Amino acid sequence: MQKNIRFVKKPRLVNPVLVVAWPGMGEVALRSATFLVENLKGEPFAYFDSADYFYPAASKINNGIIDTKGLPQNYFYYWKNPATKSGAKTAKHDLIIFLSSAQPDLNKAEDYSSNILEIARIYRVKTVVSFAAVPGPIDHTQDCGIWCAASSKELLRYLEKFNLKAMSKGEISGLNGLFLGLAKKNGFPGFCLLGEIPLYAMQISNPKASLAILEKLRKILHLPLDLSELERQARNIEAEIDKIVDYLKEGVSAHPAGPSPISEAEIEKIKKSLTHLTRLPQSIKERIEQLFESAGREIAKANELKQELDNWGVYKEYEDRFLDLFKKTKDSDN
Repeated sequence: MQKNIRFVKKPRLVNPVLVVAWPGMGEVALRSATFLVENLKGEPFAYFDSADYFYPAASKINNGIIDTKGLPQNYFYYWKNPATKSGAKTAKHDLIIFLSSAQPDLNKAEDYSSNILEIARIYRVKTVVSFAAVPGPIDHTQDCGIWCAASSKELLRYLEKFNLKAMSKGEISGLNGLFLGLAKKNGFPGFCLLGEIPLYAMQISNPKASLAILEKLRKILHLPLDLSELERQARNIEAEIDKIVDYLKEGVSAHPAGPSPISEAEIEKIKKSLTHLTRLPQSIKERIEQLFESAGREIAKANELKQELDNWGVYKEYEDRFLDLFKKTKDSDN
């Protein structure tokens, strides 16, 4: 059922593939899909309102002035593949790309997703694609492995032709995983490409994983992608992490009580880089705040909150607030 979709234009598309993305670990999914829109020059054609699925969780501050913050955006973009017009055998589909700047409360996920699935029905989408990150015991200098999961054995066998490793078990948390299950339930086949990221860098934006994912997607969908900008971003992030790791190694082991191995100016620069790289994505901070509010109203939601904090490795930072939820519940019972 079409609920609150608003069309900017109504393009005619040929056998479109639907790509969906929300913020997640390493910003891998959202960065990958955003790069697709930017590199292919995708055009917005529809959106839907957030009021039914999100509520304000914070105020924004600009030059010391507090103001209300707008709700997340939910936009559909399209890209018409030149190959669909030329009759080329290697590519006969256009793209629809859905981007959202935040994930809704998961108890509203099915209702929220019905808007996206309505677009899929209108345009007779053939396949749904999502992206995600897989934290693992790898080094940031290693090549990024790409895993896959699909809605059917046939589709999985097809993906394995591209040297993708099938996930044997586990789960894909949040809407980047859940949406594929909802799509399958509604008759749309799909698959997820998952990029490996280091366990110690889950909070750091990881363009290297996005790059590896899009290299695979380019081959699977025969896309004319130029990934040079993403390669540059990946090199820059890796170089910044190298500085941090080298400083920690030299400063702690080689010079435990002696002079600093690098200048004070360089240390300050590294500190700023570290602060920039390791901060939680704003969308995840907002989601955590939403979950705190939900758990405050209904303590059963605390399990979902704890899982989110553990996923991002920030439970210790929020531990006092988390435990206070149970103290308040106990006090109200008395």
